[in-house]
Amino acid sequence: MFTKKNETDTSASGATKPAATSAPAKPTSSSAAPAPAAKPKPSPSVLSSDLTVTGNLVTSGDIQIEGTVEGDIRAHLLTVGESATVKGECVADDVVVNGRVVGCVRGIKVRLTAQARVEGDIIHKTIAIESGAHFEGSVKREDDPLSGANNKKG
Repeated sequence: MFTKKNETDTSASGATKPAATSAPAKPTSSSAAPAPAAKPKPSPSVLSSDLTVTGNLVTSGDIQIEGTVEGDIRAHLLTVGESATVKGECVADDVVVNGRVVGCVRGIKVRLTAQARVEGDIIHKTIAIESGAHFEGSVKREDDPLSGANNKKG
């Protein structure tokens, strides 16, 4: 019923003859370049609660802090966990603070949850502060809050 075509083809007479081969395909013209493969999205980096980092952290991806960081952080999405403490400037497209930040927070979208403790200025495009969050500092809205951030590398 189903057969796999082999290199040789048997006819009804039982004699074997080579199977018909097709001509090799012509290479495509150079004007039709293949589309570049999509880069896989990196998984978020997580600093655990028993980890203390002294120094700056820079990533183009997402980072979640559960421990202590003494230095500036620059990322795409920054999440400061409930048990985390950050002493330095936090700069990201999206910043979610559940823990403690001592320093300036810059982000396009900044969110302080009810557990947040922030001591420093917040420069944002949009902000959400939940009831119960503790905040000491000034709040300033800018259309491009990331433009004034220091370009420090780790």
